[in-house]
Amino acid sequence: MSNLKKKKKPSARELAVTVICTVTQQGKSLTEALTLADVLEPRDKAFCREICYGTIRWYSRLEGLLNLLLKKPLKAKDSDIKVLILTGLYQIIYLSTPDHAAVSETVSTCSAGRKSWAKGVLNGVLRNFLRNRATLEKSIDTQLNQQFSHPTWLIQQLQKDWGDQLSHILQANNQHPPMSIRVNEKAISRHQYTKQLDEAAIKSHENPFNSVGLTLDQAVNVDQLPGFWQGSCSVQDSAAQLAASLLKVEDNQRILDVCAAPGGKTAHLLESTNDSNALTAIDIDELRNQRVIENLTRLNLKADVLTVDALETAEWFDQQPFQRILLDAPCSATGVIRRHPDIKLLRQATDIEALVKLQSQLLEAIWPLLEKGGRLLYATCSILSAENSQQIANFVSRHTDAQPVTIDAQWGQACEFGRQILPGQDNMDGFFYACLTKT
Repeated sequence: MSNLKKKKKPSARELAVTVICTVTQQGKSLTEALTLADVLEPRDKAFCREICYGTIRWYSRLEGLLNLLLKKPLKAKDSDIKVLILTGLYQIIYLSTPDHAAVSETVSTCSAGRKSWAKGVLNGVLRNFLRNRATLEKSIDTQLNQQFSHPTWLIQQLQKDWGDQLSHILQANNQHPPMSIRVNEKAISRHQYTKQLDEAAIKSHENPFNSVGLTLDQAVNVDQLPGFWQGSCSVQDSAAQLAASLLKVEDNQRILDVCAAPGGKTAHLLESTNDSNALTAIDIDELRNQRVIENLTRLNLKADVLTVDALETAEWFDQQPFQRILLDAPCSATGVIRRHPDIKLLRQATDIEALVKLQSQLLEAIWPLLEKGGRLLYATCSILSAENSQQIANFVSRHTDAQPVTIDAQWGQACEFGRQILPGQDNMDGFFYACLTKT
């Protein structure tokens, strides 16, 4: 018999600390960091995910509370202890975990690590919070950035762009997003698919703004969705499902999808048009492009998928103009914070200027590829005017052949140019769309 001891698997709470530290210290996305939790059993993995998303969603508020509770700040090398305390506070405030269990389990997690000296600190801080919770929370909530757990620069920008809608946006960003799906109408109708969901005891309601969208009453694993792996549906937010109809593709047209990965809108365009159209999907990231290919294969759809730099058109454009172009521009992603709360920690004010410049460069590079009379749809998942309406205003002022098209719709709200959905409106993510035709 071997004397070697089997290595003990980390607990959900231990891995949650590791994941959160990976985001806050290494700058990795939460989605990427959460792959570390793949070693856990499904139930523990779900709990780890809940702690990670919740703690990061409320990170600034929890950190503010911790600063009030500590007599002196923890050292930088003890950031894992700091994060562990934050996860304990999250469980007490936002989860249904009993107070005593949240304290004891958090302290036990510390005991399992190499910093057992911190047990007293954790125990003292968490119990102090429980004794003075009402006073501490009242104190911290006098400041918007801590009350709503958003960076100050973003609050100031949203205040400038949206005024009295600021509070709604901040609250919506902290809500749990719904799970929406897009039915592949080439494979099955929405009515038929709804019946299959009902038979699987999955409740849903129809997206009122298109004929293929459904929002589930409760999120499920994709394996539970009838026919998912056979191409019956895809997971996609209701706001993103609007792109295909806005582009208004007709028969025998060439379509270009710029910055296409991971391919949700690419697939929807193909699902909603006939086989007489030819679609080219381009993205600069080869790994992300692989996801486009995987999605198209699952849905039994075909497109030319190219890994190229959209700005270097001379290297890939075949001189045959496109009648329809979708530019799903890189952006701040400030409209999808409720799905990706790590954006609040990772995105910086200085990033916006660079993104606005890149968006402008992409518009300039791609516009010559559009045929006269053709239509370009500009899309972002941002809610910042500089990336959206103002970006299009600046472009139109430079191009006399760019004619804005008014989007007449029941969703979102009209801007000077284009239409904006704010987070949570009609249960959708924050999205911006603007249509241009070439005269």
